[in-house]
Amino acid sequence: MATLFAISDLHVDHAENRRFVEALRPRADGDWLILCGDVAESIADFEWALALLADRFAKVLWAPGNHELLTQRGSEEARGEARYRRLVEICRRLGVLTPEDPYPVWEGTGGPATVAPLFLLYDYSFGLNVAPTKAEALRLAHDAGVVCVDEFLLHPDPYPSREEWCRARVRETEPRLAGRPAGIPTVLVNHFPLLAGPTRLLRHPEFAQWCGTTLTADWHRRFDATAVVYGHLHIPLTSWYDGVRFEEVSLGYPREWARRSWIQPGMRAILPEGGAA
Repeated sequence: MATLFAISDLHVDHAENRRFVEALRPRADGDWLILCGDVAESIADFEWALALLADRFAKVLWAPGNHELLTQRGSEEARGEARYRRLVEICRRLGVLTPEDPYPVWEGTGGPATVAPLFLLYDYSFGLNVAPTKAEALRLAHDAGVVCVDEFLLHPDPYPSREEWCRARVRETEPRLAGRPAGIPTVLVNHFPLLAGPTRLLRHPEFAQWCGTTLTADWHRRFDATAVVYGHLHIPLTSWYDGVRFEEVSLGYPREWARRSWIQPGMRAILPEGGAA
């Protein structure tokens, strides 16, 4: 029986995670694999991981994380939108589906379901959990020492800010989801959670401002989601909002996944519904 699997935050820049990815295999012919971003920071490592997994799984889908969009200081690599488009080109050459491609329909057990990889970023609106303005929320994050690396290495070019890039992506994505085939539920795939609820589990609440946008808080209802799949938080778990299943599927950094006793690191079965595989 084929399964729609998902995993996120592979961070194959780390040797232990690279070995973990080398061991990933489908469980049956026809298995699909969703990658919810943060595969790697370097383009070379990103391409290595996607080539390996695309060769093994019947279909691979990718939604970008923030780490793929980082451009190191002094690097001559593309940044901002141009970097994202470069990653999309790599995916297309490897046969990996991206947010720029038509959404495929999972016809296996638990389907049919339209699987929609999304690229939405964040607009700091989750920062309302700690302060009424972006400036104050950023100040509190600096004071707490939990400033996201994006503030220094994730460039929004040609947009004036990351929040403007986020809002442009939301405007572009919303009509695509609204125009999906009628009568088929969705699996919404995004690196960041679509609503603020999951960020309440963060050890440092100041970090929530880099975790999504309130503009998508009702998308799981509006777009008939049977599941929402995300990563970024490095808090793997299943939760429910408005009767919809939310799956955080992060692997995370070696120091994190190696010490978890409550969940085995691995792919999560999304359809049909199941636990870690």
